[in-house]
Amino acid sequence: MPQFRQLEYDREAAVAYAHRWAYGRNPAYYDFEKIGGDCTNYASQCVFAGAGVMNYTPVYGWYYISTNNRAPSWSSVQYFYDFMVSNQGAGPYGAETGIGSMEIGDVVQLATQHPYYHHTPVIVRIDGFPTLGNIYVAAHSFNADMRPLASYDIRRIRFLHIEGVRAPIR
Repeated sequence: MPQFRQLEYDREAAVAYAHRWAYGRNPAYYDFEKIGGDCTNYASQCVFAGAGVMNYTPVYGWYYISTNNRAPSWSSVQYFYDFMVSNQGAGPYGAETGIGSMEIGDVVQLATQHPYYHHTPVIVRIDGFPTLGNIYVAAHSFNADMRPLASYDIRRIRFLHIEGVRAPIR
């Protein structure tokens, strides 16, 4: 059974990455914009910038090697959620929480024009105690940086708090 050391999630690094690439595309990653949207790919990149560890478990992990060699959780809203809330192995892990537990570098998932969750912005700023009115996000698939969360037409919302990161002991 693999052993892990606990790492702190670097929220500032995740936010710095989010700002850096909000209106551009990191050439190290494929741009999924024209084939379903790039929001979760971008959110995964931001989280990876803060975590520094991927989970290379086939099918159920969270990793990106290339366009055709990645886990479904890297670029799919639902699979990203499933990985983050159930990950017991390497990489970042989190929990669905209430809005009051959110911090910068955490992730929000939204259902706007559809009844299902289909958008994954990253929190880049919170002014005071978190509310819809003072949380600001960055996202792809309608590029945004410092967009007020309250500006979305929200049908459903869930908040994913990144609790930490596990790195394999080699």
